[in-house]
Amino acid sequence: MAGEAVQSRVEKTLSYVPSGHVISYGQLADLCGLPGRARMMGKCLRDINIDCNWHRVLRSDGKIAFPAGSEKAEEQRQRLTAEGVVVKNNRVNMRKFAWMPDLHTILVELEY
Repeated sequence: MAGEAVQSRVEKTLSYVPSGHVISYGQLADLCGLPGRARMMGKCLRDINIDCNWHRVLRSDGKIAFPAGSEKAEEQRQRLTAEGVVVKNNRVNMRKFAWMPDLHTILVELEY
């Protein structure tokens, strides 16, 4: 699949993640129809030039992927906090804040 097609899928999928919720790189890959491609999602997010809600994507354990104390980690923490997501020690409680799309969203809205 070409890079532009993957980016388009990532942008579309992230547009459905509501404010105040987060998604893991792996879940993002699954919803984009690319299971097992979590690392590809990270690369894709680096290459996207628009604000596509990248700050809502975390590692599967809820940690911010950027090094603690880095400028990008702080920006992500600030954006998440502004949306009401609690970030402690660069980690988010995935049980509480993870986005769980309903079946309609998965089958109809995110149909690729």
